[in-house]
Amino acid sequence: MPGRRSPWMDQDLDDFRDLARTFCEKEITPNVDRFIANKEVDRDLWNKAGDVGLLCCSIPEEYGGGGGTFAHEAILIEEQARALDTSWGVSLHNGIVAHYILAYGTEEQKHEWLPKLASGECVGAIAMTEPGTGSDLQSVKTKAIREGDEYVINGSKIFITNGRQADLVITVAKTNPEEAAAGISLILVPTSTPGFSRGKHLDKVGMKGQDTAELIYEDVRVPVSNLLGTEEGQGFIQLMQQLPQERLIVAVANVAAMELSLDLTLQYVHEREAFGRPIWGFQNTKFKLAEVATEARVARSFVDECIALHLEGKLDIPTVAMAKLWCSERAQKVADKCLQLFGGYGYMNEYPIARIWADLRVSQIYAGTSEIMKEIISRSLPAPS
Repeated sequence: MPGRRSPWMDQDLDDFRDLARTFCEKEITPNVDRFIANKEVDRDLWNKAGDVGLLCCSIPEEYGGGGGTFAHEAILIEEQARALDTSWGVSLHNGIVAHYILAYGTEEQKHEWLPKLASGECVGAIAMTEPGTGSDLQSVKTKAIREGDEYVINGSKIFITNGRQADLVITVAKTNPEEAAAGISLILVPTSTPGFSRGKHLDKVGMKGQDTAELIYEDVRVPVSNLLGTEEGQGFIQLMQQLPQERLIVAVANVAAMELSLDLTLQYVHEREAFGRPIWGFQNTKFKLAEVATEARVARSFVDECIALHLEGKLDIPTVAMAKLWCSERAQKVADKCLQLFGGYGYMNEYPIARIWADLRVSQIYAGTSEIMKEIISRSLPAPS
């Protein structure tokens, strides 16, 4: 299938892709099996990435970042996918945690935390989900009650990416437990704070090398200056403003996985023989891969459009919900079709297609389930006049 260069690419981004690809080939691909065995990446991977300029690529230089755009983040996501890795939680660190601080932090907070995130000295996480809430963020039970000049935080979070390695956790909590959305605030919690602890690595179906953990807050005291934003009760609005970029990140990763699945399967069906000829020689194989190639191309075109809109500040919430819904669901179907063409070998974890297939399943759940995406899209549909 002829290579296609995304219309938002330029020479600077080509050079950045070379950097990202070289780093992934050297520091990630040879170590993927170890990451999976350890259920987390090596801690010094963050420092190495910071040294070469792969952390906080889209954060302004004045705060230690790369001064780039979301396009730089998209390229790193693509190259990580092509390196057959889902262990490194860099897209959350770069594209989500750092941007909450950039968007809502005070100048003091930005200068304190963003340079550390950019260097790899600090690993970031955001703690939204709780054991009993899932997608219902308005119903979080974690409380941050003000006592003098401190917040006292009590509660627990689950399914937190970078949870074991994080040095800083943006914590979603109720500063006013009597309110729903209006009671939510975001609070910066250094993980060295007394009362903060972590559960064991969670055993997942896929993404087995990604650091995912439960977090526990027991009378965790942080200064009121750790509130993210100018006043309490802004957390839900902040979450709604930032979730579109998180959903675009998921869509970008899904498209990269679709394209990789196609490449791996094309190589396999030309090499593997059945009944005295390559599997490629069967009409079913050709037709299935024609479907896969079409799915990948359509998804790529839509995501390219969304990236271009996002770079212009014009990407709206329903459109990115469509991208997240479409790409997460189609990527799973693509991986399933490709795995089938590998036969029994496709079910073996030593074959990358098996890992891709398992890793993709969560894409329909995190950053808002497919059902939530449909609800968002449906609200934007016009009523008959």
